[in-house]
Amino acid sequence: MLLAIAAGAPCSAGSGSTGSVFGGGHINSRRSELFYWLTITFSQTLGTALGDWAADTQGLGYAGGMVLFGGLLALVAALHLTTRLSRTLLFWAAFILTRPLGAVVGDFLDKPLDHGGLALSRYAASLVLLIAIVACIALFAAARPRGGPTEPTHGRPVTTETIAHPS
Repeated sequence: MLLAIAAGAPCSAGSGSTGSVFGGGHINSRRSELFYWLTITFSQTLGTALGDWAADTQGLGYAGGMVLFGGLLALVAALHLTTRLSRTLLFWAAFILTRPLGAVVGDFLDKPLDHGGLALSRYAASLVLLIAIVACIALFAAARPRGGPTEPTHGRPVTTETIAHPS
């Protein structure tokens, strides 16, 4: 709840004073940029703390934290595919959830076995993550229709604007 409030407050304030919540793909004033960086700072800092809190303090462990935050990200993806909820809202929800997920995955990879981790070195954990990222990129590239994206951009170049506002 604290994460939502702390990350949402700059967005709300930014929306009220700049007329945007960074969803149009443009940050065109110092005020918008300030709100953007405040949102990033709060979501990154508090997201890491949330991941640690869920895994350690609440007793979910690293695997439980991965299931929780991965499941919430899957829910955001399902909402994107099946509803007309604001794409901007869904983007920021997904963005904020990636931080606690990253914290618990990172801890799972490098924490000692007796703490529920795999005890990989930082270099080995980084290599595992690099391989996972490359595999995801390869899978997405293979699944992408040839000839470039036509949905949801309707022939327009892919930008944050066409992703956030497909129609």
